Parts: sequence; structure tokens; C-alpha cells
Amino acid sequence: MADPEAVTVLNPTGGFPVVLTCEHAACALPERYGTLGLAADDLRRHIGWDVGAWAVVRALLHHVDSVAIASAYSRLLIDCNRAPSDHDLIIPESDGTPIPGNRGLTDAERQQRIREFYDPYHAAVDRAVRGRAQAAELLLSVHSFTPILDGKERPFDVGVLFDDYDDLAHEFGRRLAQTGYRVRDNEPYSGYAGLIFSARRHGRRHGWPYLEIEMNNGLLLTPAGVAEMGRRLGRVLGDMFSHTRFEEDRLGVSRRTGREGRQCVSS
Repeated sequence: MADPEAVTVLNPTGGFPVVLTCEHAACALPERYGTLGLAADDLRRHIGWDVGAWAVVRALLHHVDSVAIASAYSRLLIDCNRAPSDHDLIIPESDGTPIPGNRGLTDAERQQRIREFYDPYHAAVDRAVRGRAQAAELLLSVHSFTPILDGKERPFDVGVLFDDYDDLAHEFGRRLAQTGYRVRDNEPYSGYAGLIFSARRHGRRHGWPYLEIEMNNGLLLTPAGVAEMGRRLGRVLGDMFSHTRFEEDRLGVSRRTGREGRQCVSS
């Protein structure tokens, strides 16, 4: 059986003026890479993907008619939210866990991963942007974070990451906080530190406002938690960017198109 393509696109003709991207959507690996020397359970931890992030995007599509683009493979294979020149594009260790399959890589292997798994993702985002009849009002990169890292608790629900668009970020964060979430600016990572690479790359290239959202993955461990996050995000985005009144579940599953793809390696 052939491996899935490197990128997943849902609702490609969506007309809502917010384009959604998810760089760490999956914990799958191409068959020839095995598990990169890891236990399958390690791949399913936060080091392998952003737990729940793509599930929230799919839930969000019940509320807003957006196009959504996702990387179909684990961030451990290659990180689509890093510049090709970054030292952590392909990491040998994550949160104290060695990644044997990423150690001692040749430049040829690094370039092959870029060509096969990194470039197709970013090309798909560019196609989605160029294919729109009019400019979007927001490019939103969707991520999740682990509530404890290096023994330090992150006691909040949602972070809004930004660099250039601070007024937009503050408005977005304020509205999210009004839904009941605990919201922080530029936490647990800062947009000023270059950690919103994908959103910034495509936003600046096409002249679109851009933000990244980080969700506490402890809120996303159940279908109910995912659905609630999608509902609240949908209401905020609908209120901010739609000229019509927000409607619950106005986009049915039957109207979505595209392949959802394999999310994890099997045990």
C-alpha cells in the first residue's frame, strides 16, 4: 500500500475569509521510516504531533466555511513550522526522548525530506491562498501544547501568538476569553521569537494578517472537549470575520471535501 500524500486539504472551495493551517496535525510516518526508532506510544505523545489540533480544525469546519490545510506526517519526520535552515527542522531529541532515526542524517537525506514532505505542504498553502477570489482576513495556524513541559505547569487554556498583528491578536484573545477560556498573549511560545514560521511565511508572502493559536491539549482529550473548542472558536471567528450572523453547525460534513488522511501509526 502506498503512503498517503504529504498534505491534506479539506473544503478547498471554502469561502469564509479565514484560512486554517495545521503544521503538526498527524503522528503518522511513511512506512519506510518505521517509527524512527521510537515506541508507537511515544509517537502519540505531544512530541509526535499537536494532540487534538487537527480534530479541532475538523470540528471548526462545522461552523465556518474555511479551507483547511494540514501536514499529514509527524513533526518528528520534519517540522513544517520551521524554516528549512533551522537547526530544529529535524530534531535528534524531543522533550528528553532521543529520536534514533533522526541522528546522523546526511545532507542528502535532509534535502529529500524537505522535497517530499515539507515543500508539498507549503506549496499547498500557497495554492489555497492564490486560489481565493479575494484576499482572506486572517491566516490562522492551529496548534496545541502540553500542559506541563520540563516540569513546569502552563496554567492557561489558549495562547494567541503574534508578531506584526498585535491589535488583531488582542481582539482575538479578548473574545476567546469572553467564552470562558483562560487566554495568554505569546504563550507558551512567542511569535517574536520566530516560532510562528508557517503563518508568518505565508502571511507576509501574500499580504494577509496572520496569527497562531496554541490550545492546551488537556482540553482536547475527549470528543466533547474538541467539539467545544471548535464551537467557541467558530463563534469568535464568525463574530469577527463574517458579515452574517453566526449559525451553529452551518457547514455539514457532507459538504466538506478532501481526504482526512491517516492520523497515527497503528500499534
